[in-house]
Amino acid sequence: MTQKVALVTGGTGFVGSNLCRRLVRDDWKVHLIATPNDSSALLDDIRDQLQIHVHDGSADNMSSIMAITKPDVVFHLASLFLSEHAANDIDRLIVSNVLFGTQLLDAMAAHGITRFVNTGTSWQHYGNEAYSPVNLYAATNQAFEDILLYYVEAKGVQAITLKLFDTYGPNDPRPKLFHLLEKLAYEGTSLAMSPGKQIIDLAHVSDVVAAFEVAAHRLVQTHVVGHEGYAISSDTPMSLQAVVETFERVLGRKLAIEWGGKPYRAREVMTPWDKGQRLPGWKPAVPLEAGIADLLTAKEKYESKN
Repeated sequence: MTQKVALVTGGTGFVGSNLCRRLVRDDWKVHLIATPNDSSALLDDIRDQLQIHVHDGSADNMSSIMAITKPDVVFHLASLFLSEHAANDIDRLIVSNVLFGTQLLDAMAAHGITRFVNTGTSWQHYGNEAYSPVNLYAATNQAFEDILLYYVEAKGVQAITLKLFDTYGPNDPRPKLFHLLEKLAYEGTSLAMSPGKQIIDLAHVSDVVAAFEVAAHRLVQTHVVGHEGYAISSDTPMSLQAVVETFERVLGRKLAIEWGGKPYRAREVMTPWDKGQRLPGWKPAVPLEAGIADLLTAKEKYESKN
């Protein structure tokens, strides 16, 4: 059987690096597109099994990368996430979340590459609407999806967009919920949080990257006509307070959290989007308690080595 070739954007990030690890494990030949300032630290264990191509920001360079790699499937995970933006963030959001992906699609079309797995966000559906962006980050995701539709209809690209909720897992460097809770647990500090009534949907990173691979096989094995979109949900959304209580239960002690110590954010998502379709052939496999135990074990191993 011919080895499949993957081209991954965002492969130096948390979800992307885990996807690369899974693809390598499953005998894909993996190429990454990185920017000059990207760190490959999260890929250290598989660095010799990847080929990293540095993108200089130009369309010509993107086309050259596509010509060299000739991927069977392009996985597009690169994005700039900002929960809130300042005026000087606008250019970066547009370049990262709209321009870069458009250059990628155009290079695919120019070289006859048609299979594309895109990454969206449930935050494109504030208030459970068909489209209502929580923030400018979500709006740029939607803008790119609209551009993707042109390449699907005019250039023959076959696309699947996976809309992610919150993700977590071992060795996650992002300053997200479990990162903060681990800091509380190991440093004995305290944390002011919102009242905690918002419902969140946390999917383990191993489930998320499995969905990307299932989507890729769907593109390879099935003639996907046009653009399909799916929600990658844990199937067990719960309140922020309930998530923290689960973390405390697995940890075996209470944390110093001041509930209501700060207000909800502007346009806080109180109830996550629940109208997305399930990706055929995929379902989440890691319960929250097992996932938390997984990341705490990884934390303990890291602490023992350092």
